[in-house]
Amino acid sequence: MIEIKPDRLLSDLRALAKFGQYKTGVDRIAFSALDIEARKWIAQRYKEAGLDTSMDRYGTVYGAAPGVSKAVLIGSHSDTVPRGGWLDGALGVIYGLEVARAAQEQGDLPIGIDAINFQDEEGTYLPCLGSRAMIGTIDDAALAAAKATDGSKLIDAIAGAGLTGEPRRLDPARHIAFLESHIEQGPRLEHSGNKVAIITSIAGIRRMQVLSEGRADHAGTTPVDMRSDALTPLLRFGLFVADRFPALGNTETMWNIGRIEATPGAANVVPSGARLTLEFRDSDDAVLDRIEAAVIDAIAALNKAGAHITSELTAKISPTPMDNGIADTFEQAARAVGYGYERMVSGAGHDAMFLARKIPTGMIFVPSIGGRSHDIAENTKDEDIVAGCVVMARAADILARKV
Repeated sequence: MIEIKPDRLLSDLRALAKFGQYKTGVDRIAFSALDIEARKWIAQRYKEAGLDTSMDRYGTVYGAAPGVSKAVLIGSHSDTVPRGGWLDGALGVIYGLEVARAAQEQGDLPIGIDAINFQDEEGTYLPCLGSRAMIGTIDDAALAAAKATDGSKLIDAIAGAGLTGEPRRLDPARHIAFLESHIEQGPRLEHSGNKVAIITSIAGIRRMQVLSEGRADHAGTTPVDMRSDALTPLLRFGLFVADRFPALGNTETMWNIGRIEATPGAANVVPSGARLTLEFRDSDDAVLDRIEAAVIDAIAALNKAGAHITSELTAKISPTPMDNGIADTFEQAARAVGYGYERMVSGAGHDAMFLARKIPTGMIFVPSIGGRSHDIAENTKDEDIVAGCVVMARAADILARKV
């Protein structure tokens, strides 16, 4: 069996966290100087582990086990959100390094363990850039159009980083499976006391922008019943979301109104315009369809009552099921090492949802202290970090010996 070295695993995780360290977290956004420096450091660790290593033009770092025609691919991403946590993505990258390194040291597997560190999962320029490029879904038009929030262009960031390697492409003939691990980014595992969550699906996402039109008037002189207030109908729509969504979805359904704004935005002016953003997630497209239809009906009812509301679907990502066989393998691995586990839907997107389009793919989560993520407060107990890697190594070993 692949035997990891816990002290080495934790040491590498903490060493990676030094690149872009910000208080107790990390600020290492994609294509920044610190991001590229960290990727070069990871490439060196791959080489020291005996892997054939390359970095492509997007900054994705790949380490291939030498002398084999088939392999299990393990990894995640090392870029972060601004002033984010030290484990989001990095955990899965170092798991890939440690399991591949331990497999090389053991030397008796019939196939290899490859490691990968994808670029820009967090979407500084283009969400999941590395994994999408790997499966061939990024075209020249998308590259040319991709920009960061500050207006900087992806193509300029690539050139500025000095990246020239050929884009890494997935090889389904070589890679029998992709395995990714991640912190949960939520409180369920900490609450249940289980060491790992086995991901059954990555939830689909629908995002809508809802706009309301009215007329600006003096709020101190225009009677309330004679106003065309753009904001009030949106507030009623917000109550609809709060009151009706629980019945429209299920225990796995998530939703959020992440932004509400009114124009012109003065205390003494009746809003002439208002907008909000609504997002909802579920692992079942039928549930998402039902919610979307209910939203459209609710807006029609408000308009019938005198509102002037329109909506636009700005994002539609289908749910991505993980491979049942790999989920069962993770369960077998957790039982073999005596760790409690549960099955869970991932509400957040991951590189795994793109690799799953091409090869069997699976994910596990480890607990997040306080459920915190995307913040410098993000953390996981050392024992839980090690436990997750033990399960990952055992699952990789089982898959490798089935070939």
